[in-house]
Amino acid sequence: MRETFHIEIVGPEGAPVQRASYRAGSLDAARERALRLFARARVPQRGGPPVEAVLILDGAGTEVFRWSIWDEGTGQGGRRR
Repeated sequence: MRETFHIEIVGPEGAPVQRASYRAGSLDAARERALRLFARARVPQRGGPPVEAVLILDGAGTEVFRWSIWDEGTGQGGRRR
């Protein structure tokens, strides 16, 4: 069964920089998409405010995944709620 996930790229102090809705069959598929969007938002050529984290919200608006610039290299794999 497919579910709608809301992906938010956030900047300093949690201010949303970019939002996208994504329909996927699982949270893992949505997580892969969110991490690709996060990587694209962090390229040096991109203009706009710096990005610090990516969030995934389920259809009810509950945060189900978060990945930040401080999680990279820690081997934690992000925080699931």
